[in-house]
Amino acid sequence: MLCPRCNREIPDDALLCCYCARSITRQPRASRKLPNGTGTVFQRKGQTTWTAQITDPDGWFIDEDGKRYRRYKTKGGFKKKTDALKYLEQLRQEAKEKTAPPLQAYWKLYSSGEMDKLSGSKQTAYKIAWGKLSSIATRRVDLLTVADLRSVVEENAPTFYPARDMKVLLSHLFTLAAADGFANKDLPSFINLPEKNETAREAFTEQEQAALWRCYESGYADAGIPLIMIYTGMMTGEMARLEGSMVNFDSNTIIGVGLKTKVRKESPVYFPDDIKPVLAELIGENTGRIFTRHKEEIYDRYYAALEKAGVRKLSPYSCRHTTATRLAVTNVIAPQTVQKIMRWSSTKMLDRYAHPDNADALAAIQTLNAKQGENPAPSGEKSSQQA
Repeated sequence: MLCPRCNREIPDDALLCCYCARSITRQPRASRKLPNGTGTVFQRKGQTTWTAQITDPDGWFIDEDGKRYRRYKTKGGFKKKTDALKYLEQLRQEAKEKTAPPLQAYWKLYSSGEMDKLSGSKQTAYKIAWGKLSSIATRRVDLLTVADLRSVVEENAPTFYPARDMKVLLSHLFTLAAADGFANKDLPSFINLPEKNETAREAFTEQEQAALWRCYESGYADAGIPLIMIYTGMMTGEMARLEGSMVNFDSNTIIGVGLKTKVRKESPVYFPDDIKPVLAELIGENTGRIFTRHKEEIYDRYYAALEKAGVRKLSPYSCRHTTATRLAVTNVIAPQTVQKIMRWSSTKMLDRYAHPDNADALAAIQTLNAKQGENPAPSGEKSSQQA
């Protein structure tokens, strides 16, 4: 090393020149590493160009499997390292502008929040619907279009109810995204649903119910299974979990057998006096589960009873429709009372469950008397006041 004053050779580690006593000041070596938050530049393997890269301000994202990944913003193709270094500032400015998250971010938000308040069956339906939205789950929510939403529903849900679940779920997710200013909450409303080709469930006729009673009274005890379901409105799943200890013959109620909705779970099942002996025979001395094979056993014994009684092979759920229909066509029973017996959350369910026919309508209209509190005179005769 040469002394900067006398230009003589001195040792590399000297602090003073041994000839002129000049103090030797050493300049610190420049760091090759950029300060934290600045970003970095690099050459990819096998390339001669440079790439500028910064960490996205949003930091991390979580994929469908729950794994965390760091999010970056990059720009490549620079011939010189200095050009890539200069571009880092522009990348930082672009990153400051908040970008919309993927759709899956709002699914995680919804599924761990609002969805917890729904019934178990509805939560299951939405989880299935989300699985069918996997093709757009990682897409930025602000870039999704009506065409995207329509396409994913049409491809994965050809029938009405699954498509409706997907549409409603998307509506919830887009409402959350709209609250953050990233999407139009009404976008899912433009999804077209398939036609609702729902065949109305049939109820057992009075003649079929009488046939079941005759079959039961002749000694075929399993005919009591459809009769109990008709006279209580219980569903198959509720019958499957029925325990002898749940039945109170003094109050004509069954407590704790309800399923699915909050109302059904909290409400007792009511039964008339006529069905008491049928229930008593089914239960016997058993205080535990009545059906050990659960639904499978009920289906086997139920359909065997229908065949034995010579009635149509209607599904067990038709029993509940029969209950609603019988109650609905009895004009002395208020809709609110029918609602309580059926354990509905609203009287609107009557439109779905009750199926009165023309004869029911004609019988009901005949109850409208000419004068309140009086019986109408037979056709062709005069009343006593007219005589």
